[in-house]
Amino acid sequence: MQFKDITGQEELKRHLIRSIDSGRVSHAQLFTGAAGTGALPLALAYVQYLNCTDRRNGDSCGVCPNCRQTAELAHPDLHWIFPVNKQGKKSGETVLSDDFLPAFRRLFARTGGYFTPQTWFDELDLGKTLKGVITAKEADRTIEKLTLKSFEAEYKSVIVWLPETMNEDAANKLLKILEEPWDKTLFLLVSEQPDRLLKTILSRTQEIAVPRLKPETLAAEAQRAGRSEAEARTMARLAAGDLLELRHLLEGTGDAQRTENFRLFCALMRLSYNDKHLELIGWAEEAAQLSREQQRGFLRDSLRLLRESYLLHAGLGSISGLWGDEAAFCRNFAPFIGNDNIEPLIGEIETAMAQLTQNGNPTIVFTHFALSVSKMINRLK
Repeated sequence: MQFKDITGQEELKRHLIRSIDSGRVSHAQLFTGAAGTGALPLALAYVQYLNCTDRRNGDSCGVCPNCRQTAELAHPDLHWIFPVNKQGKKSGETVLSDDFLPAFRRLFARTGGYFTPQTWFDELDLGKTLKGVITAKEADRTIEKLTLKSFEAEYKSVIVWLPETMNEDAANKLLKILEEPWDKTLFLLVSEQPDRLLKTILSRTQEIAVPRLKPETLAAEAQRAGRSEAEARTMARLAAGDLLELRHLLEGTGDAQRTENFRLFCALMRLSYNDKHLELIGWAEEAAQLSREQQRGFLRDSLRLLRESYLLHAGLGSISGLWGDEAAFCRNFAPFIGNDNIEPLIGEIETAMAQLTQNGNPTIVFTHFALSVSKMINRLK
């Protein structure tokens, strides 16, 4: 993965390149950003540039042995940690990232490194009940690997994708490594939810915030895909800085989970408006059947739709990022979202998100959430 292969982020690329060229390589770095911003491919490109033996024109050469093996996610001095699990796991069975590295490589090659956690969990076929996790056994195995001398590269590197999925034991073991790092050892954590990490881990990493892509960058991508200038500008605005969202728009296919989240959101708001309390309990039971990652995805989409509805209510539709059915629904829903209830509604979503993260019972969480939302929607009737 070369820096030139990554969409946009030119300023950040230059910063990363300068830091390596000047010898300022922090042993622990935290790349934060949504999947569609390119945080994961940026981390890989950073490792490839660091270990390239023939850097040229502000990028790795792409052809030396280190570059070829890194690009294929097969370098012996580059270790991967990511959330895994499997159906039918036996009691006491150890499941590690290395067991699923071939599948991870295929997904990375197919998407260029732009994929969501849910896409990976679907690849693992985890269903609705299982979730991907990083366990203490993973940390133990990584420590064993790092005690060995490097094979070919100057640095031994570890990329931890979604460190927020570590259980407590794994997080504490990783913290110990970060506190007492080996020489020429690099940890790159790539997180979509850094607020879920231990504060002590955050304090020992250098954050690299990966911003959303610029509209002109996405518009250029859309034009390269054959769209007119006007269409490209519209798609770039609707994609809201996210390359994955732009790809959905270009393909003419909606993200299935986003469509399902929108259906649940509409049902919740309609039942709330009509005071259908018994039906709201049934809605909560349906939401509770989703996987934990899907539940969090629904809440994130709800935040987005409430924000867009509030913008429409405030007369700021020109900067709205809605289209199609979402735009039609939120135009009608906007009168019920205003200054009196937008902050309490967001607060309820954040509370539900925190409770799910802490493994709260989803039926209880969503029942309380639905009934609370119903009272707030009624406030503007």
